[in-house]
Amino acid sequence: MIRIILQQLRVRQWTKNLVVFAGVVFSHHFTETGELLRAVQGFLAFCLLASSVYVLNDLRDVDRDRIHPKKKHRPIASGRLGVGFARLLVLILLGAAAVVAWPLGKGFLTAAGIYYTLNLAYSMWLKHVVLLDVMIIAVGFVLRAVAGVEALSMDEEISPWLLVCTLFLALFLAVAKRRAEVMLLQGAAAEHRQTLEEYPRELVDQLVPVVTAATVISYAIYTVSPQTVSKFETDKLVYTVPFVVYGIFRYLYLVYKQGRGGSPSEVLLTDAPTLFNVLLWIVAVVVILGSSQARILTP
Repeated sequence: MIRIILQQLRVRQWTKNLVVFAGVVFSHHFTETGELLRAVQGFLAFCLLASSVYVLNDLRDVDRDRIHPKKKHRPIASGRLGVGFARLLVLILLGAAAVVAWPLGKGFLTAAGIYYTLNLAYSMWLKHVVLLDVMIIAVGFVLRAVAGVEALSMDEEISPWLLVCTLFLALFLAVAKRRAEVMLLQGAAAEHRQTLEEYPRELVDQLVPVVTAATVISYAIYTVSPQTVSKFETDKLVYTVPFVVYGIFRYLYLVYKQGRGGSPSEVLLTDAPTLFNVLLWIVAVVVILGSSQARILTP
């Protein structure tokens, strides 16, 4: 039963909430235990909120999921998890999220509340509005990043360019996911979700280059912007751009060559080159910012 519940919570999808840690890393407080623990607390709160949305979404889409080649195996759609228990699970998750999030302050609660409200609106209506659906997904990632900053015990500002980069990266993943779904469902896309019929492959293949270029350019600008260089007292973050470029290229390869991309979290956890590249990027960022901080603290 525990395995079924964990599957319903979509624990693999929790990797999306790692964006919360951007606040503590890019505010130069990742070496402070207290701030790092607050970031972990914020991450957990978003995981609980996201899982409650997943359960609600599966309760609403149970009939559609049963005709989907992959989603028909989800616990609620397959009948392995009862509807009554699933509803109780939503309440438990929301209660636990409130307990975890409350100590993080008003700013974090506000960002988390907007995130949850937006996801409910997405689940009930907005996911059926073409183009706006992928925009809402991207805004959800931006709200995670903002919440990560708000979780800190001290006043910090997040770079607008970092938020823009987060937005375009999320759009890139969302558009790639739409392409994977359209290709997987072929002519049955409208039966699963009417909106998917509004995403012909030709349209998606036009959107992908736009968000790909925007993602790389916005991140590159962030690393060399005067605000970033001044804040961290280093211009070395630009050396992390190749990791981002490779990650984008690798993901496009998986989408177009191997037909993957329907689940970004699954790609991150199962594709060794992608996972290794992400880890190298994290190490590079931490080393660069850590070295900069050491120079600042050295008299």
